[in-house]
Amino acid sequence: MREDELELLLRPEVMEEIGRNADEDPAAYAMRNAGRTDIPVRAIAEQIACRKKAAKKLPRLSTRPLLYTSRALEQASAERVAAYRASQMSGQRAIDLSGGLGIDSSFLAGAFTRIDFVERDPLLCRLASHTMQVLERKNVAIQCGDAFAVLDSIPSGILDWIFVDPDRRESGRRRVGLSESSPDVVSGHNELIHKAPGVCIKASPALELSGLKRELPSLSSIIVVSLDRQCRESMLILLKGTAQEKEPERKAVCLHSSGIGEYEVSGREGVERRVTAEPGPCFFEPDPAIIKAGLSAEVAEEFGLEFLNHSVDYLTGGPSEAVFPGRAFRLVALTPYKPKLFRRFLKEHQIFGASIQRRDFPLSPEELRRLYRLKESSSRFLFFSRNAAGEATVYFCLSLRPEGEEAP
Repeated sequence: MREDELELLLRPEVMEEIGRNADEDPAAYAMRNAGRTDIPVRAIAEQIACRKKAAKKLPRLSTRPLLYTSRALEQASAERVAAYRASQMSGQRAIDLSGGLGIDSSFLAGAFTRIDFVERDPLLCRLASHTMQVLERKNVAIQCGDAFAVLDSIPSGILDWIFVDPDRRESGRRRVGLSESSPDVVSGHNELIHKAPGVCIKASPALELSGLKRELPSLSSIIVVSLDRQCRESMLILLKGTAQEKEPERKAVCLHSSGIGEYEVSGREGVERRVTAEPGPCFFEPDPAIIKAGLSAEVAEEFGLEFLNHSVDYLTGGPSEAVFPGRAFRLVALTPYKPKLFRRFLKEHQIFGASIQRRDFPLSPEELRRLYRLKESSSRFLFFSRNAAGEATVYFCLSLRPEGEEAP
């Protein structure tokens, strides 16, 4: 979207045109209206495409007449995750140093008396202004400028929280490290913690969590968040006065788009990783947030489960009345992985197709599928890993839930 297109999109008749064609294929709309000069056809087609994506990422907000850019929508927080994050902060005044479309600020507005929205892209500032008007977020003050320049202009002691989602893209390439993102929260750590007692950094789900304390001395806790069994982000919570030698607490939060079935687990001292050489009738894979946060042992203890080996977060045990936070299967059979033996195993169990999963195993799913001519399957699962003795092993499983049924 260009700035001149935004002016046209904000016209009531154009907004109505977008709404009327929300279910239309964007390319088909553009072709059907090619040559028209009374409306911005290209920009409308872009908004139709964005609304389709927003319906999945922002199921409630997308029902309102908001406007987007493709890149900003891609970078925006999922609605359910933004709502959870906002619930972890409160106070009189907070600042969002990476405003974007304003999704995060719109949720933070419900937890604070005032939100300062900061964004260096003038177009996004204008889009955010429209967003706040549509959502009636009257306590959000929009400022267009550099994040740390605006922060520097605010006196210390005014802010309760700072939120920042560093831009991890540069020249089209995606970056993971905090110091490689913009703004650089590593070099800016001292200024951040000087300006507010609490700082929340939205970090990439791929960020390596070990060693973060060296980069961020005030790091108090790490919250890994997943949505519908997909790891979405790591929330880094910095608190003023946190001892530099104190290791950050870890927590995993598993969310669902439905808004129900939320599961949280925190790190505890003295939790042992119990490994068994005798698998039980069920096979479990914890939610990605739990694995990322390194909290599978805590979950195993809570559900009375044991690990299948020393290096991978696959669990085993009996069925549980409580809903397991992750994927649960019935373990049908297992076999040592040796090519000839495994071919006989496939024939014996009439396995012609399967969903192939692997952890700590040398061959990729693609290689395994090609070697054994296995088709895809949504009901049968082959887990390639190792047993308690470290030997390559294959576990044949069936889902404990009927096909297509989601966890609550």
